[in-house]
Amino acid sequence: MTVTRDEPWLFRTYAGHSSAKASNALYRTNLSRGQTGLSIAFDLPTQTGYDADHPLAKGEVGKVGVPVGHLGDMLELLDGIPLERMNTSMTINATAPWLLALYVATAEKQGADRRKLQGTVQNDIIKEYLSRGTYVFPPRPSLRLVSDVVAFTCREMPKWNPTNVCSYHLQEAGATPVQELAYALATATAVLDAVRASGQVDPADFPKVVGRISFFVNAGIRFVTELCKMRAFVRLWDELAAGRYGVEEPRHRLFRYGVQVNSLGLTEPQPENNVYRILIEMLAVTLSRNARARAVQLPAWNEALGLPRPWDQQWSLRMQQILAYETDLLEYGDLFDGSPVVEARVEALVAEAREELARIEAMGGALAAVESGYMKQRLVESSASRLAAITAGEQIVVGVNRYTETAPSPLTTGDDGGFMTVDPGAEQDQVDRLAAWRRQRDAGAVATALSELEAAARAGANIMPPSIACAHAGVTTGEWGQVLRKVFGEYRAPTGVAGARAELRADAFAPVQQAVEAASRRLGRRLKMLVGKPGLDGHSNGAEQIAVAARDSGFEVVYEGIRLTPARIANTALEEGVHVVGLSILSGSHLPLVGEVLERMRKLGLSGVPVVVGGIIPPQDAEALKAAGVARVYTPKDYEIARIMADIVELVATEYREAA
Repeated sequence: MTVTRDEPWLFRTYAGHSSAKASNALYRTNLSRGQTGLSIAFDLPTQTGYDADHPLAKGEVGKVGVPVGHLGDMLELLDGIPLERMNTSMTINATAPWLLALYVATAEKQGADRRKLQGTVQNDIIKEYLSRGTYVFPPRPSLRLVSDVVAFTCREMPKWNPTNVCSYHLQEAGATPVQELAYALATATAVLDAVRASGQVDPADFPKVVGRISFFVNAGIRFVTELCKMRAFVRLWDELAAGRYGVEEPRHRLFRYGVQVNSLGLTEPQPENNVYRILIEMLAVTLSRNARARAVQLPAWNEALGLPRPWDQQWSLRMQQILAYETDLLEYGDLFDGSPVVEARVEALVAEAREELARIEAMGGALAAVESGYMKQRLVESSASRLAAITAGEQIVVGVNRYTETAPSPLTTGDDGGFMTVDPGAEQDQVDRLAAWRRQRDAGAVATALSELEAAARAGANIMPPSIACAHAGVTTGEWGQVLRKVFGEYRAPTGVAGARAELRADAFAPVQQAVEAASRRLGRRLKMLVGKPGLDGHSNGAEQIAVAARDSGFEVVYEGIRLTPARIANTALEEGVHVVGLSILSGSHLPLVGEVLERMRKLGLSGVPVVVGGIIPPQDAEALKAAGVARVYTPKDYEIARIMADIVELVATEYREAA
């Protein structure tokens, strides 16, 4: 009997670090090991439109992805990779038009036909205001740039997915399955409504536009619910495409999605357990034939510790290959059609998501729900609920709040500690290459291209053609970003902290509240805490939870959101007269950024104000921070927020008793 097997999904790993040259070598290695698509991680300066030599880029270059400052970098990044035959995903949002322009220009340098290019830019700016924080411009001009990319690619790059509506980061920020469904679909409708209203697409072609919208989804550890969530996405998207947009062709109503399984649930304690978590989460997006992911990228087991090594990425890739090629999964139809259990859960998710979508629609849509702070506040509250459940032991996390006894892991032994460390010289190398690039280019051509870019931005013309011209002329990422900052301005999104309420357990937090009151009386004023996020890291979930818990414990809290300079943090600490400064950094830039905050505080006479730091911080770096003057270092293993708050209160009380 001949068995017909479905084609497997695209195998990807999310990768990029240090430099274009180093990342190119990593991509070639991964492709040689059976990876079938690229997923490019860009560093934070690239994502936020800064050159490597900008003050805000200090400490961030090459840390969480590859720095791409100009066409030369992109050519080196993709050297030897034929783009006509590659499917490339680029995790890029605020600067998506620019990085797509560089990609198109690189393909043209290769002699490729842009109409044959396949892949996606994430190009989902709405979730950046809610979760990941790499936005630059205000919501409405940002949505215009999103729609420009959609319209351009539909005309010029028909195989390209122009936006990858990304609910992944919503779950990382605390979203429930219902919120993930509703907020992602509200974002997709906001994009499609904007494209339709722009008049850039012929109404007859609009169903094709709907058909090119893709999604990037998160799969968490609650396996059955996550499987049902994907089936709910399929049902709701078909419903929206047919009902809201009148799409008749079934293939244009397909819910097409890629997935990275959950990184939020990866644990620092007993990190070897993460392998099982990743496998189980992958099953949620592959077992349902009628709701199967089109592309899968898996985190590595050690991402709660640091940057994965090539071997770690290979291990994750092999997990996909074993499921696709060794098992019989792809030989069968949908395993869950007709299941009353699955159907009941799907229907419940669909009904609740419809209700939440209706609430957002009544507010004026996704943009209005962002501007009002509604969606951000709901995410902060959901995240607080999750943390409270883990702290109370109601949500079990093996190795963290249950079964914590363990033998030392052989995976984390060795000189590298079980993960990769970015070369500390990579940042200066990138700065030097940037300077060399500027020296050798045609300054006149650059000036002309930037002038035409500004004119297009002001006139409301599609931003893509002048951006591609800028790429060919040698414009840098920071120059492109600065022109659009000049035209559109910058934006600071609502933090969601002011109205959010943490679910404080009375037994755990009552002693903390009493200690805050006692310390405040001794000091003669309310204890005051500054929560700061230096650098370009926009992952604010941890900072938000600390800010909410501190406020509800009785602290006066100063929290200004993301993307603060060390100078601003130090000056705010002085102006506000705070008793303690808490810094949150997840990008790996903790050593230079915290060091600069400490130095600036010393110069302002604030050496007596204790500084505490939280983030993904390796043990050796934690010791270095303490040696530099940091009072406490908290990492993901420190999940009991009441204990953290009690520790901070005691720290402040001790510091000020000793100073008295």
